[in-house]
Amino acid sequence: MDERKHDKNVSENEVKPFQPSVNFVEQAKVKDDSLYREAENDRLAFWSKMAENIEWMEKWDQVLDDQNPPFYKWFINGKLNVSVNCLDRHVNNGRGDKQALLFEGENGDTVSLTYKELLNEVCKFSNALKGLGIGKGDAVTIWMPMIPEAITAMLACTRIGAVHSVVFGGFSPEALKDRIKDSESKLVITADGANRRGKEIPMRSAAEEALDQSPTVEKVIIVERTGTSYQPKEGRDLLWEDLMKDAEDSCEPEIMDAEDPLFILYSSGTTGKPKGILHTTGGYLVGVDTTFRYVFDHREEDIYWCTADIGWITGHSYIVYGPLSAGSTTFIYEGTPDYPARDRFWELIEKYKITIFYTAPTAIRSFMRWGNQHPDKRDLSSLRLLGSVGEPINPEAWLWYHEHIGNANCPIVDTWWQTETGMIMITPLPGVTGLKPGSATMAFPGIEADVVDDQGNSTGPGQRGFLVIKSPWPAMLRTLYKDPERFENTYWKQYPGLYFTGDGAWKDGDGYFWIMGRVDDVLNISGHRIGTMEVESALVEHPSVTEAAVIGKVHEIKGHSITSFVTLKEGVEGSDDLVQELKAHVGKKIGAIARPEEIFFTYELPKTRSGKIMRRLLRDIAEQRDLGDVTTLMDPQVVSAIKEGYKEK
Repeated sequence: MDERKHDKNVSENEVKPFQPSVNFVEQAKVKDDSLYREAENDRLAFWSKMAENIEWMEKWDQVLDDQNPPFYKWFINGKLNVSVNCLDRHVNNGRGDKQALLFEGENGDTVSLTYKELLNEVCKFSNALKGLGIGKGDAVTIWMPMIPEAITAMLACTRIGAVHSVVFGGFSPEALKDRIKDSESKLVITADGANRRGKEIPMRSAAEEALDQSPTVEKVIIVERTGTSYQPKEGRDLLWEDLMKDAEDSCEPEIMDAEDPLFILYSSGTTGKPKGILHTTGGYLVGVDTTFRYVFDHREEDIYWCTADIGWITGHSYIVYGPLSAGSTTFIYEGTPDYPARDRFWELIEKYKITIFYTAPTAIRSFMRWGNQHPDKRDLSSLRLLGSVGEPINPEAWLWYHEHIGNANCPIVDTWWQTETGMIMITPLPGVTGLKPGSATMAFPGIEADVVDDQGNSTGPGQRGFLVIKSPWPAMLRTLYKDPERFENTYWKQYPGLYFTGDGAWKDGDGYFWIMGRVDDVLNISGHRIGTMEVESALVEHPSVTEAAVIGKVHEIKGHSITSFVTLKEGVEGSDDLVQELKAHVGKKIGAIARPEEIFFTYELPKTRSGKIMRRLLRDIAEQRDLGDVTTLMDPQVVSAIKEGYKEK
């Protein structure tokens, strides 16, 4: 790779791309633009060909049914099973002894499972689930730490046709309860606790109230991970180990239609209610299998590490289903990058000889802040490809990642996609694409992306606009669970016939996409999407609060930090103690990830005459920018008062 430094005075549009090395290109799965040409020539034929990489029990009659937009369907009448594609077919093809899953815990304990061993574990747990009356179409909530049993549970659900809803382990019990209730889960799978920076974080005991208030839950399965105490409920709570002890290690897979639901994953929205994003079986698997193989230039000998949590879409698509469908070895780690020391990730790369490393810009900026000495003292020479996911990466972080982690020798696949898209949508192909630090480059073959203005017209080079997808793609969400109207309004009404991503973007003169981030009121906190409305709702639930407005303030490490402007009830005085109380309250209601970094008390919020809170002005105040037009405000003096008070704070 080219070792040039980035000149900050040169605009992104003028940056000369970093080209892949001759050595990388020679060994790459894709060496030229033939894949793009093939997809441009006949998009549906391209996806049909990609679907041949999947093992089908019955082949599809039709690639795409687009008769009822936006409720598109893919691989009509195709029959398959996801766990068969991730496990059985590799065992049957002679890869049974290949490592499927490598795990290291925060305390240094390890697990290694071959494809045959993982298949046996999945079959045993599938039989345990069936023994509890769980079957096709039943919802199962998984609230677990990053341990092998979590992946086993997901795959077992796919084997018997149950629909899993994985909830991020860092979310609060209240957030867990909301997701159990919405999905009407019959079963919850959790752990006694999780290891986090040397401490035991209780899970089962923390979930007590949520479970007691979830009438649809019939059984709870608990993995004893940490020995953290809890009070089991007789007749409902069962131990993972007890269920697995006598379970049969073979289980006939359920035959699933391509359009049968695979999982629900809840994503923050701009209302207080999380969105239950529904993905189905065939198209989703084709999408993640294809993108994993080509974006990560997958080779048989790769040891692949994606640092995401399985509670997010990245964990679903690029820890579990994409890598295992492609027959890769996927590594998972339970802990954080800075415990017990700030070189923990680099120690693991050195130890396991990781070849592909996929992480978030938030983490990369933290690594930069901690200093070069941590990666520099480790042998990272096994790495051949780096990836970035979760939010746009700034050029400085890209260059640091390239130089200090990739030794200026590894292509970086900067990927743009969403929970809703299911699969990577805009990305380099590492053996083909010249890389510009900070740009996600081009749409993946078979994906038609564009940037449009307010009227839905394509924008010219350098013109800011809205990122849209112009045609359906296999791994797309099918609807929002139990809310098809919200599905249409959120994604398809803005520009008829186009999928509205909610992100701002522009294209440069070479056609490269530059993603600017959210244009709505969803914040990107360390790569995790948190709805402003969710945080505001939590604040207003506190007895001292009348009203709240939440904005995302640009943060060097996290992307955004949460700043809250709060109006208190008559007679209530703002204080440091109340600030801490409100922060703790939000943490309890949603989770620590949504805890505001700043809370500022104000007698009134800036509102238009129609009563709409002008968050844009609050963002300008927080980031100390010049204020725009305030003539539409009900009381322009409010903004001046907030600005003065915020400055003094």
